[in-house]
Amino acid sequence: MPKPTDDFLQLVSAARTCRRFDASRELPEGTLSWLVDCARLTPSAGNLQVLRYITVQSAKNREKFYPGLAWANYLKEWNGPVEGERPTGYIVVLAGRGPDNKISAHSLLDTGIAAQTMQLAAWSRGIGTCIFRSFDPKVLGEAVSLPAELDIVTVLALGCPVEERRLVPVGEDGSIRYYRDGQGIHYVPKRALKDVLLAQY
Repeated sequence: MPKPTDDFLQLVSAARTCRRFDASRELPEGTLSWLVDCARLTPSAGNLQVLRYITVQSAKNREKFYPGLAWANYLKEWNGPVEGERPTGYIVVLAGRGPDNKISAHSLLDTGIAAQTMQLAAWSRGIGTCIFRSFDPKVLGEAVSLPAELDIVTVLALGCPVEERRLVPVGEDGSIRYYRDGQGIHYVPKRALKDVLLAQY
């Protein structure tokens, strides 16, 4: 569990993607709806508030939902969390398609804002999060009842974390691929501030 802090940069640094959880520890009742409540209050392009949400917390529905997710593309030898380390809750973020049959740029912007807000809010309560863009919409759609006019834009998997995650500088080879060591510690390379802040006028 993280210590309470007023340092927002510390919160952002600590709220890393989490892919292994303590499945024996259920999320406190009301947690997922609280996170959706946090998301609905975030800024929205044109204030259109187009996003909708579905939460999944029962063990039966989690079991049906899990196979539809693709875990950790850079960790080719890892097929996702084993039994006992799987998420204990999911939040599905949905949006409608525009006249061109595509999710609008406004909806994608809103999704990023909402997902990051929920991840930070979750970590403020010691809950780990993995935000997915890689998933099988057919499998997920069979696991939950989706409104016909809405598509899944992203999925958040949540639970009490059991893996240690650390930020490290991008190395001389320039690789941004995350990796794990022999003890299972998860490392996430991040570019230096001087490399991304192009100018200060």
